[in-house]
Amino acid sequence: EVQKLNQQLEEKNGEIQQMINQPPYEKEREILRLQKTLAEKEKVQATSDVLCRSLTDETHQLQRKLASTAEMCQHLAKCLEEKQRKEKGNSDDQIPNERSNQVFLQLLRLLDDETSLQTLICNLQDENRMLKQKVAHV
Repeated sequence: EVQKLNQQLEEKNGEIQQMINQPPYEKEREILRLQKTLAEKEKVQATSDVLCRSLTDETHQLQRKLASTAEMCQHLAKCLEEKQRKEKGNSDDQIPNERSNQVFLQLLRLLDDETSLQTLICNLQDENRMLKQKVAHV
């Protein structure tokens, strides 16, 4: 293993010597290429950050909507329950009114939207992390 490491060290030293022996214009060209790559990665990173912030804001808005919709559902459920208690007869056979069903469906849609947004945010954060690692490597 020591021999293997020594061989790798010699290879790296050889690469360093090649870089040192390169004409200055080739070094400058390589530096410019690396700077350009870094600038592109920084631009992608900035765009990614903006998208993440935007998605986070949208997620918070959807969470507030979800909370208010859940409150509305609870209120409607209480109203329906009171109405059913007041009415005598076939309370077990009564069907909830159409508005309650619509609110419930809205609530389900909001839950699906929030889940997909959370997934998208996680994916963007992973991509962001990978880009940061690549920038650090460059």
